[in-house]
Amino acid sequence: MLNLFLSEPSWKDDDSAEMRVSLLNKLESVIWSLMTSGGRSEARLWLCNTIAGISSITPHHQRELFIDLLRSKRMKKRLATQLLHMIFDNRTQKAGSIIAKRSYALRKFFQGSPTRISQWFSKSGSGLGQGQGANALSQFAFVNRDNCWEELEWKGKHGQSPAVVATKPHYFLDLDVQLTVENFLEYVPEFWSSNEFAESLKGGEILFIDRNFFLLYFLDMMYKEDARDVWEVVNEFLEEERFSSLCKHLLITLEESDLCECLKMLHKHVRPSVECKDPTDSSYLFEVVVSKCSDFGCFDQILLLNAVFNYGRQLLRILRDEGAPEDQAKLQDIVSEICAIPGNENSMGPIIKRGSKLKIIEAFKLMGLQSWVLFCSLSEYCQTLQSWESLFVDNAISFRKYDKYSILHDNEVALEGGSDLDCRASRKVKQKKKSSRRKRRRDFDHEDNELLDFDTTNNRLDSHSSVGSWLLSVDGYSASWNSADLPEYLSKYCLLRWIKWTTEQGDE
Repeated sequence: MLNLFLSEPSWKDDDSAEMRVSLLNKLESVIWSLMTSGGRSEARLWLCNTIAGISSITPHHQRELFIDLLRSKRMKKRLATQLLHMIFDNRTQKAGSIIAKRSYALRKFFQGSPTRISQWFSKSGSGLGQGQGANALSQFAFVNRDNCWEELEWKGKHGQSPAVVATKPHYFLDLDVQLTVENFLEYVPEFWSSNEFAESLKGGEILFIDRNFFLLYFLDMMYKEDARDVWEVVNEFLEEERFSSLCKHLLITLEESDLCECLKMLHKHVRPSVECKDPTDSSYLFEVVVSKCSDFGCFDQILLLNAVFNYGRQLLRILRDEGAPEDQAKLQDIVSEICAIPGNENSMGPIIKRGSKLKIIEAFKLMGLQSWVLFCSLSEYCQTLQSWESLFVDNAISFRKYDKYSILHDNEVALEGGSDLDCRASRKVKQKKKSSRRKRRRDFDHEDNELLDFDTTNNRLDSHSSVGSWLLSVDGYSASWNSADLPEYLSKYCLLRWIKWTTEQGDE
């Protein structure tokens, strides 16, 4: 019998509990011995994805979280750089407005760089800014013609007068942009702080001429100058952007110690809902853990906890792919030993209980490991109708077989009826009445088997061991579950119940 521990324990000490804890700790060691560096990197990515799925954090708190990280003692250059990439891509005009206020600083940007001059000031260049640099140059030159017209260089044998250009503006196309801008760099400094030049920068297209230059420029404004307007744009972006997007782009840049710090900060901000309607929600259980734990211990413990909570299937794949055969055999032996531990529901009590010897994070980790053991066992041993239904009966889970066919053709087998455990006697009474109907049903099956998509029939087995679908009492018969999805669903459902009992104990 595989015990799912669905009955609340009496919290008394049990000898089997010590054996279970010892084997679960041994299982943890074996898992880490099998996790290569590549597996660890994947586990870090899982953690970032789980954090990104947290839904209870408010925009104000998400801004506060990332600002605290950006403002921490060690300057997070990689984090800030990645954030600036996002702002440049998604808030281009905001960044452009900041540059426009400091247009004079771009004088150095263009000095000694013919490529940059050509890209920004030439109408026939890359098209950046739709010729805004060229327009700024021509507008400034015409407005200030008394002071700077002689600095214009023309491609023809002679220059053009302001009067001629006023009537034929297209003559500006004959301007030698390279030589003219070089003259302006040396002899017309007022151009670089002019309204005409500043206006050309507000769209932000200038950023894409040399992104690395502007990344460094903005980093200096943030951390050396502590420029207020830059931080205002950063704050605004962090509050407006989706939390999931920020996490997926920014958390991957953090060191392990910084990710630990991030979780400690999240502890102050997350407020998970009291009830979880979907145990397979990959972030909800982790969100509960974050809300209850102010100390997460070592980073390995966080990675493992998240892996067994939310990525059991992927973890099993990595262990099978990366581990040597003897290591995999050792892992399977430990899983079998844990499942074979004698005892009743109370053998999980000391783990579920928020006891004096276990920190709550340790208890959560052990519960996660036990849940993963259930996932592995259910995946391996429950392969038939009989094995699944025996598991349901042994763990007092009422069930009904889900049959699309019976919904279409059998009014007697209605979903509002009792569970299979309650209805077996009534089926015998109805058996004779159904016999002729079954014959007609078999004929119909033969004719239309290829047209209808059956998840299951009462006794039909498909070629992939997806032996049936059931409606279960654990979720109020609200969804159908097949053998492919049940291992993950039931193991997470059990974990959700254990965590609920643990948090209730802690609140008493």
